[in-house]
Amino acid sequence: MSKVEQVRGERVRGRRARMRAVSAGIRARREAGMVTSEYAMGLIAAVGFAALLYEVLTSGQVRGELQDIVGRALHGPF
Repeated sequence: MSKVEQVRGERVRGRRARMRAVSAGIRARREAGMVTSEYAMGLIAAVGFAALLYEVLTSGQVRGELQDIVGRALHGPF
């Protein structure tokens, strides 16, 4: 095998290795995110949690406590 053929063979092997690495990176990125159904389930869970939190924070007892805390903070000594 001549020197030129050796260099060409090394270049081809190098290119193939780079292409495999790029291809593996693309596959990994494609599988890294969530699919549409996972987004939908996450969104439903977030909305449910937000609704529950809203109900708790706007209930009479919690609302009164929050107003009391804010009132003390605003009228407290400096």
